[in-house]
Amino acid sequence: MKKRNNPMQLLVARRCGVRTRSGPACKAPAVNGRNRCRMHGGKSPGAPKGNKNAWRHGRYSREAIERRRATRSLIAEMRETITELLKVED
Repeated sequence: MKKRNNPMQLLVARRCGVRTRSGPACKAPAVNGRNRCRMHGGKSPGAPKGNKNAWRHGRYSREAIERRRATRSLIAEMRETITELLKVED
């Protein structure tokens, strides 16, 4: 047997309360287990956990960042070596 919704429950349900563009608070009932109604984000669980976008190209992965740091330090060492060699020649 299907459970029917009791219309009286809507009258006593917690309200959304988000400020609408016209000014007053939203009077729609909040989604079960949430503080907002279905129109103001009550159904959505929010942003995904973790940074999954970093794996699209791997630019911000730990390995790529370490590789860039190592490359920068090698370039800095090479520049220092070149400036030392140029000072010795003068």
